[in-house]
Amino acid sequence: MSKVVVLKTNPENVLEDIKKACLLADIEKHLSKESVTILKDNISWHFPYLSANTTPWQLEGTILALKELGFESLVAVHNNTVVTNPFKGSKLNKLDKIYKKYGIEELYNFLPQHIKWIEYAPRSEMLVLDKIFPEGIRIPDFFVGKNIVHLPTVKTHIYTTTTGAMKNAFGGLLNTKRHYTHSWIHETLVDLLAIQKEIHSGIFCVMDGTICGNGPGPRTMIPVEKDYILASADQVAIDAVAAKMMGFDPMKIKYIRLAHERGLGIGNPNEIEIIGEDISNINFGFFVGKNLAARAGHTLWFGPLKRIQHFFFRTPLVYIFVFASFFYHDYIWWPLVGRRIQSNLRKTSKWGKLFESY
Repeated sequence: MSKVVVLKTNPENVLEDIKKACLLADIEKHLSKESVTILKDNISWHFPYLSANTTPWQLEGTILALKELGFESLVAVHNNTVVTNPFKGSKLNKLDKIYKKYGIEELYNFLPQHIKWIEYAPRSEMLVLDKIFPEGIRIPDFFVGKNIVHLPTVKTHIYTTTTGAMKNAFGGLLNTKRHYTHSWIHETLVDLLAIQKEIHSGIFCVMDGTICGNGPGPRTMIPVEKDYILASADQVAIDAVAAKMMGFDPMKIKYIRLAHERGLGIGNPNEIEIIGEDISNINFGFFVGKNLAARAGHTLWFGPLKRIQHFFFRTPLVYIFVFASFFYHDYIWWPLVGRRIQSNLRKTSKWGKLFESY
């Protein structure tokens, strides 16, 4: 039976609570101390939008837990997206301060001087990746033989209903052509988890639910203070528990159900051992909703234009959509909506005040 730890926490005790969660989730059994451990933070947006991104306390608590348990060789790996500048994101979200404080190198998987990409032939049967990339599946060579610790947040997603541990591999393991996979995003996440299980010496997740994201995520969300920390070595199970807490049926979310059916983890909450809080009656009542980007994406990736998506996304026309997404998020939604939400949060929320203290 898979184990997921769910703890209530507060700003005064959050670093210790993260260590406690890691211990209760048997992190030492699931990661190799002889291997390098990759810290894969989740910067969904370079702006400091609490609920969208890995929090400083989530990162610091995880680093402290790993170091105290004897995991000495830690390194951070960032990826790039069409709407996120990882250099800016690490700085504005105050993650770079944590990495510098503990002497952890930051690598970028899109910089050839940092990481090279190699062709990889999965041993597992792929659902879609071998068809989407018939020329060959490519992964970062640096990931092979190393532990990885995912650091997502509890939040919704416009294309996958929820996003968490499994989705966090999307940017790290796929290169700049990962938008080719969006029409088959659920199957892609399952394929990526199968690959992770082949290449990594250990996989673990510490998920931040102190401020969760509700609505059209993973960026333009409503931050909701919930005060939880989750931890598990089973990426399917932790996503399932987070989904249940948000108010969704995990087995009705395709990527969770498929991963469960393929034996990559446990997606049925009835088969998961939950340690810590009793979440049997927890229901945040979250919803996904839609924003401008979601409506456009659903039309092109899942709607009537799906059959001709190659015309839009595998030609220079893709840059029109890249610019539109960037402009909408950075120059419309953030200045008109997001900045005000985050400003109020930092003044009124205990977690917002903790963020300011970093």
